[in-house]
Amino acid sequence: MLNINDYDYPLTDDRIAKYPLQERDHSKLLLYRQGSISEKTFYELPSLLPPGTRLVCNNTRVIQARLVFHKESGARIEVFCLEPLLPHDYQLNLSSTEPVEWKCMVGNLKKWKQGVLSLPVGVNGAEVSLTAERIATSGNTHTVRFAWTDPSLSFAELLEAAGELPIPPYLNRKTEESDKITYQTVYSRIKGSVAAPTAGLHFTDRVLHDLQHKGICRTELTLHVGAGTFQPVKTEDANLHVMHTEIIAVPRQAIEEILSSIGHICAVGTTSMRTIESLYYIGVRLHDLLAGLPESDSCDDGSPLHSRDFELHVGQFEPYEKEYDLPVAEALQDILSYLSLTRQDTLHAETQIMIKPGYKFRVVDILLTNFHQPKSTLLLLVSAFIGEDWKKIYRFALDNNFRFLSYGDSSLLYRNDSITDTASVL
Repeated sequence: MLNINDYDYPLTDDRIAKYPLQERDHSKLLLYRQGSISEKTFYELPSLLPPGTRLVCNNTRVIQARLVFHKESGARIEVFCLEPLLPHDYQLNLSSTEPVEWKCMVGNLKKWKQGVLSLPVGVNGAEVSLTAERIATSGNTHTVRFAWTDPSLSFAELLEAAGELPIPPYLNRKTEESDKITYQTVYSRIKGSVAAPTAGLHFTDRVLHDLQHKGICRTELTLHVGAGTFQPVKTEDANLHVMHTEIIAVPRQAIEEILSSIGHICAVGTTSMRTIESLYYIGVRLHDLLAGLPESDSCDDGSPLHSRDFELHVGQFEPYEKEYDLPVAEALQDILSYLSLTRQDTLHAETQIMIKPGYKFRVVDILLTNFHQPKSTLLLLVSAFIGEDWKKIYRFALDNNFRFLSYGDSSLLYRNDSITDTASVL
């Protein structure tokens, strides 16, 4: 049993940062290395990482995923887009000029028994009608079909014009115009998230320039953060908690760069951490499959690599199911071989991985992350990375007026068994 109550700490509302600092890189940064803790400022990050470190960042961009409709009766219906269903691919869906379907959460559902909701939207000086129709229900989520009257517009343009940026619920305030800028990382590019990868919110162009000058490289990948990131662990045994599945996209170049920097990888945020670590298990699965292919396999539609039964999906407890002895370099090389054989430039996969105490880290040596909610899967991840010292870290942060959660301060955590050379770190 993994008792979630062992991962609790006293977080009062006044410790939660409701707004970001005016200057992102002036936030506090807690440095944890070899058991010692000290307070820094985020713009010092380039001097706190050894030359040759590779930062791996999540370049996802938060979409304005919350739509508010009003029925003729005046009832307010809130539709929160979670992930695309048809087309399933984020880019195809958001760029579509034809009706799309999304998995959604619906607020005030009792007032929307049936029928089509309509919302007038002003786009480029013209009024467009956006409609929503609930066509299926699964648990507490719903399949909603969206359509609009102007076929020259994409769904992304409709969301941009009609939607609201979904800031975290624990901020207990409405989204403000400033959030459209401050709740995005400066390197966000790929639209799809409903929550920001918040460890990246501290970066500025100045810090990125200083990192490059120090010889610290940066690699980008994409994990679209879902609303499940805020889902609390409601079971006393955390092992009974069901992790949310998220879609990842990792370009070939990113995998090559990670492969070239094994032993010197810093994950910027828990989303990057989950993506990077998932790569190992995807590589293990591909290794077994590739080993069984004949050398002459052409990877046409009849190849096992194209079988519908073959899924690039990392299960919640897959890392704990058996001992894995495949070297990390081989696992990553197998992904590159798979991409070559299937003539793809980007790895598309899904991960449900749960990183909890007892997890064996394969790729990540350093973690840059914010301070997370009590009794959350993200706090379990931090504990898995540095052990029981998470309690000392959070006590230090509380005692020294660090700001918590999405708009709060951050920490730079060195794994105690990492092979990263920290001799040059000040």
